[in-house]
Amino acid sequence: MPLIDTARFLQDLNELRQIGKYKTGVHRPTYSPQDMESRRWLVARLEECGLEAEIDGIGNVFGRHRGSGPHLLVGSHIESQNYAGWLDGALGVMAGVALARAGLPVDVAAFADEEGHFEGGFLGSKSLIGILSEEEIDRSRSRNDGQPLREALAAAGLAGRKRLRLDPLRYKGFFEMHIEQGTQLENAGLQAGVVTGIVAIWQWRIIIEGMQDHAGGTTMAERRDAGLTAVRLLAMLDQEMPKVCGPRSVWTTGRITLDPGAPSIIPGSADILFQFRDIDLPTLERMEDCLRRCVQEMNRRERCTVTLHNVSKSLPALCEPKMMAALDAAAERLAPGKWQRMPSGAGHDAQYIARVMPVAMLFTPSIKGISHHWAEDTKEEDLALCCEILGEAAKSYLEA
Repeated sequence: MPLIDTARFLQDLNELRQIGKYKTGVHRPTYSPQDMESRRWLVARLEECGLEAEIDGIGNVFGRHRGSGPHLLVGSHIESQNYAGWLDGALGVMAGVALARAGLPVDVAAFADEEGHFEGGFLGSKSLIGILSEEEIDRSRSRNDGQPLREALAAAGLAGRKRLRLDPLRYKGFFEMHIEQGTQLENAGLQAGVVTGIVAIWQWRIIIEGMQDHAGGTTMAERRDAGLTAVRLLAMLDQEMPKVCGPRSVWTTGRITLDPGAPSIIPGSADILFQFRDIDLPTLERMEDCLRRCVQEMNRRERCTVTLHNVSKSLPALCEPKMMAALDAAAERLAPGKWQRMPSGAGHDAQYIARVMPVAMLFTPSIKGISHHWAEDTKEEDLALCCEILGEAAKSYLEA
């Protein structure tokens, strides 16, 4: 008999999909009524599998295996981006439920706010490893509407609950299954990806100060246009970054805000959010040096003043070789020639859990690479296959 009941696994995924349903996706922002309904639903599923389940004070859903070890931790998150996909995060949690239902000695976690609806993001995994301070909780606000995190926790019925902490000695490692959120697997005709590591994300805020003035009365020679300086800086970065980046490096301008943002006023300031990602630390350092040199050059050329502020620097997280080998072997047995090793271009809870225990990830293909959008999808046969791969790999790694 197969280890994993794939029919029940797909049924669970589709049941969860109905909570916060939006078109073919879901809308379950962190601590919303839909999110909390999904967490209570998950507690019931974990208890059906014989786990001791609870929701902690930051919103983590945690199911604890009652038997002897060695144990694995398996999971991801179940909140979604706004009006987004049904698999991002939920897939990894329900794969953990499937492994628990199969009788494997696993604890299952649905980490809170991996999607970063609140400032800081990764609240659940950071809390579980002990690096989310009370001060950070006090400072954090919703990126959607500015609501303080403390208020959101109270409204969700979580105020006063104890926050759980992981005991790393309990676990042999952590597995997370996830959709690829890209096109590599689909374009290559493959059905699974064994993740080698998770990229670091280095985020920056670029402030450009010019002079707000009249769009008609101010000559071009007199202008200190922060908007034009922003455009020229970003064009320079797009030209210079390829000279220092790695083969999978990416960089993104996520937001440009011009002040005052009116049609007949020369922008007096520009506020830019910029990030780059790679799995290799020396490459990240070269990209930072490139960014700083471009800012320096703009300050030499332009009439505006450009300042650079670091927002955050996460660390790359490499996957555990023995856990990858277990995934390799299971993938080759169940999908011979239809899998590959690959890095993750997105951030995941696994990169925080990697600070306290070995981790590994398995990717399923994403149809057309779509994610963070309600059209996100994966073929059911690929979902089922990858859950079988994960189950076989987890079993073999536990027994090794």
